[in-house]
Amino acid sequence: MVYLDFAATTPVLPEAMQAACASMTERWQNPSGRYAAAAAAAKALDADRATIASALGCGKDELFFTSCGTESNNWAIRMAAQRSRRRGRHIITTAIEHASVLETCRALEQEGFEVTCLPPTPDGHIDLEALRAALRPDTILVSMMLVNNELGTQLPVAQASRLVKQISPEILFHTDAVQAFLKVPFSPRTLGVDLLSLSGHKVHAPKGVGALYVRKGLRFPALLTGGGQENALRSGTEATAQIAAFAAAVRTCHATAQVDWARMNDLKVYVLDKIARELPSVEQIVVSDAPHILALTMPGYKAEVLVRVLGDRGVCVSAGSACHRGKPSHVYAAMKLDKARRDGSFRVSLDRATTRADLDTLVAELARARELLFPTMS
Repeated sequence: MVYLDFAATTPVLPEAMQAACASMTERWQNPSGRYAAAAAAAKALDADRATIASALGCGKDELFFTSCGTESNNWAIRMAAQRSRRRGRHIITTAIEHASVLETCRALEQEGFEVTCLPPTPDGHIDLEALRAALRPDTILVSMMLVNNELGTQLPVAQASRLVKQISPEILFHTDAVQAFLKVPFSPRTLGVDLLSLSGHKVHAPKGVGALYVRKGLRFPALLTGGGQENALRSGTEATAQIAAFAAAVRTCHATAQVDWARMNDLKVYVLDKIARELPSVEQIVVSDAPHILALTMPGYKAEVLVRVLGDRGVCVSAGSACHRGKPSHVYAAMKLDKARRDGSFRVSLDRATTRADLDTLVAELARARELLFPTMS
């Protein structure tokens, strides 16, 4: 199998599996316990939090564990709205955010909040002047993702947060960094954000664990109340095995991150050059900034059919985001991509283990699919 859908999920690293197993068999006690074995589990949890915080570039007391990136996004947006609702009810986001951001904003609209969705530019970015024009005295939150999960474009979060804070320091700024963590260099401080979301299974940890960065000093409402875990912001016994795996995966990937970024960039250039020479009917939709995501299209063909044919041949790519579940991409709709290019769009996403041979296979199978599907797709 040639797997080229790493933006959807990644395989769990052996180091992460070993860490999870050790947590479940050696340190399985509840970290909230008052005996020595529980204290050892709590110490391990603290060390895991410090590992991820160090890779992110924040203090361990600013990192709170969740079940996934979707929960982190929901928590950030809902609790930011709740915290500031007396000051205002206006939220700004972009039309190309992940569904967990957009759907949460839509739900808040039903509760009396007003949401402005900034449209993307034709190259898949966000215009800072459009953001400036959208800001109002009652704006309480801006949520802008760092790397788009379908396009691979890096949005101007650092510049946007500076702009927002210059106009009103009281406006909270959140970024969904799920596709950016360990793929592009950043830290919450260099971005200037108050809230930042992560997901474990995008960086070779198991599904079922994520994190939310909350800037130190920011008084933030609790997501779950109860026993007071996660500094009383998200009560419930910690998922220590998943967290241990998350930390082990982050430690491994962070150690080689810069080498991996350069290698993935080289692979991206390699496959784009090969496609241009051998498959001129395949186009790059936008120039991706992140090293691991390529947004491509084969106009005149149906992406869902193309993806199925490639899958039958053992090549795994996606028709846009895996979270769409077959629905048309809201990202391409927001970009006003013409129907032929939109219908033929698919995403190739790379990883630290991707090889040139994998990409050679992709191009060969795309050529085969084009010939196979031509009579029905023209």
